Amino acid sequence: MSSSGKKMNEQYVSVGRFSRPSAAPYSPEPGSSGPALSRGAGRLLTALVVAGALAVSCNQAAHQSSREEDSLAMREKYATSPVLSPEEAMKHFKLEQGFDIRQVASEPLVHTPTAMIFDDRGRMWVVEMEGYMHDTSGTGEDKPVSKIVIVEDTNHDGKADKRKVFMDSLVLPRAICLIDGGVLVAEPPKLWFVEDNNDVAGKKTLVDPTYAEGGNVEHQPNGLLRGLDNWIYNAKSDKRYRKINGRWVVEHTHFRGQWGVSQDNYGRLFYNNNSENLLGDYFSPGLGSGNLQQRSVSGFNENIVPDNRTYPIRATPGVNRGYMKGVLDDSLRLVNFTAACSPLIFRSKALGEDYENNAFVAEPSANLVKRNILTDNGYKVTGKQAWQGKEFLASDDERFRPVTLTVGPDGALYVVDMYRGIIQHKTYLTPYLNNEIKMRELTDPLSCGRIYRIVRHGSDPKPVDMSGKSPEALVAALDDDNSWVRETAQHMLIDQKAVQTVPLLRKKLQEDANKLGRIHALWTLEGLGQLQASDIQVFLQSNDPLQQQQGLTAATAMLSAANAAQWLHTGGALLQKGDTLLAPYIAFMGAAATQFAKAPAEALLLDAAKKYKDNRYVADAVISGLSGEEEKFLARFRKETSDSSCVFARRLKKVISDIAKKKAQSTKTDKRLVRGKQLFETICQACHGEDGEGIKSLGAPLNGSNWVQGDKHTLLSIVLYGLVGPIKVGNKLYKVPEVGGEMPGIGSNDQLSDKDIAQIVSYIRNSWNNKAGMVTEADVKAVREKEKGRQEPFTMKDLQ
Repeated sequence: MSSSGKKMNEQYVSVGRFSRPSAAPYSPEPGSSGPALSRGAGRLLTALVVAGALAVSCNQAAHQSSREEDSLAMREKYATSPVLSPEEAMKHFKLEQGFDIRQVASEPLVHTPTAMIFDDRGRMWVVEMEGYMHDTSGTGEDKPVSKIVIVEDTNHDGKADKRKVFMDSLVLPRAICLIDGGVLVAEPPKLWFVEDNNDVAGKKTLVDPTYAEGGNVEHQPNGLLRGLDNWIYNAKSDKRYRKINGRWVVEHTHFRGQWGVSQDNYGRLFYNNNSENLLGDYFSPGLGSGNLQQRSVSGFNENIVPDNRTYPIRATPGVNRGYMKGVLDDSLRLVNFTAACSPLIFRSKALGEDYENNAFVAEPSANLVKRNILTDNGYKVTGKQAWQGKEFLASDDERFRPVTLTVGPDGALYVVDMYRGIIQHKTYLTPYLNNEIKMRELTDPLSCGRIYRIVRHGSDPKPVDMSGKSPEALVAALDDDNSWVRETAQHMLIDQKAVQTVPLLRKKLQEDANKLGRIHALWTLEGLGQLQASDIQVFLQSNDPLQQQQGLTAATAMLSAANAAQWLHTGGALLQKGDTLLAPYIAFMGAAATQFAKAPAEALLLDAAKKYKDNRYVADAVISGLSGEEEKFLARFRKETSDSSCVFARRLKKVISDIAKKKAQSTKTDKRLVRGKQLFETICQACHGEDGEGIKSLGAPLNGSNWVQGDKHTLLSIVLYGLVGPIKVGNKLYKVPEVGGEMPGIGSNDQLSDKDIAQIVSYIRNSWNNKAGMVTEADVKAVREKEKGRQEPFTMKDLQ
């Protein structure tokens, strides 16, 4: 930090310690209190301003002075963050015109809510992460104090009045999914299936012992979304889950996102990371993940809304990098996303036609919920922010922390508010934010939590109780205009194994009146194990590309040794028609068929590669089916086309190069690096990958990096203090959105010793293809001494 930067930060700290008298704080429970309010703010602020005025010469530019005065005024205004009652907190909301926000639940019915799902009776199942960040050191994080509770509105007045604990004594649970008479519960590192015995937790079955192995709280899988295709998907994960014939199955899929995952009407997944508004897939989630050597597949993990600007209605100095230039504007408000989470594709008519299929994103650091408008363009999805300069929902209450958004049984938009001061995990907590937390006493209380719903002004939509519906009524509900009703009906039919409804489902496939109902009927048949080729042909004969794409996706899902040849023939005939919108789906089907009928599948893939040799989506779809056959296939392609410069050839050569690079890596870990490897897996792997090759939208590659293999003091500087992109690795410049905008440093983490940091860096410098010198504890201390007083991360220019 420059000397002027240090002075400004110190000035903020000084002013921030004092506040004006205000109303008595809300006390959520007997014996607890909100922040103590300091006195003397006016006199001290006046003294500071007068002293500053005397120090500034009269001929200095007024602009700088006004900026400092504005910042000082904002610091004075928001010097404390009083704890507001739920009723008072609602007065601090600024909601888009035409809507009402209403309280559904608050403490003591809910505490520290982080995730929520509705059951078929319309009750809320809430994950309470009560062990999260009790203070800036994360004291008690490993204690079994968290719960899953059922919250219910028994008198149907729109507000919950009953709380029931389903499970307690949990350690930082992070996600739930209701399925097949029980609940999937993510409690790191395990994923459990827990039977529901009339709202009492029953037998536990271990589904995945490594569901959230490694990483820290901010970088572990979550989501557990039941997808349209009947698989369960996650954020921050490359696994998907499904119960087949009574047995839980785990499969590899594309790695996606960080916190939260949603789907649209066609089953495409949407997600984000903390600094990206909205990422997502152009294609159905079960396609194109068959080649583990293929690092990325075009059409997945795409940047849907590239505009990451935020518009808080209050100063937001309490963000982890608030001291950095450009993070906050002149009024101390967050400029861009820093904690984006829980993207929701809102699929209900309850808010009005203009809001259906919008993407809402929560930003708890800026106390707001953003609205984005999405557009289908061929098989691509693009998006833009609904407004410039304002948000759908914002609050000037710093403790408003929206962390989960969902559609309810009434079609309304539900907002889960963690309502607390600290949301940054200790692993990356900067000294700046640590100081902010202490200044404004943000640690307590820890017992709050609110749930709100947003409806059209003056309306009061009623929730649908699905629990008593007959199988026939559930089939009819597949046509509902509320996605929650449609999806719940599909889930219930499958969980109840309602095969008696197959004739009704097939009849619905023939109806053109409700295209979404037809799609749900298709996938309900698939979930019941009753899907036939004739059912899919109905979709392939449609004139709607989206319906045809659903048909090809369903055909891919039902591939087997018995029918692969038939579907490859169908795919070949469709390929000859030259429909660009269907071409990637045909190639994905051919890729999946290689495990059942290798020769005819590869023949289809070769035809697709030749016909669409400069289409990167088709190219990557073809490559996804070539695991172990990459070099042979490239030779065949060159022989038939004599083209080595087209998109397909270039992308396949890149995969072949990556395979060779990986083969050259050492598979053994030096015993001196075992501790470093463990720490890497916890802190760094989530963004840079197990193989050090980086992860799209998160981290740049470490394997073979000039920054890793070069001067050890430079690498230590990055690890200790962080790095702001762009960053050039080798001959390639990595910048947003290909990687995150900033890599946080870990030098301020008091849980890590200098010896620990030396071991992490030594592991990175001597793993994969890297062969560089070891790093010692003394090296770490030397860099700390050289950069003493530094807070802000480095840039590439700084390091050069």
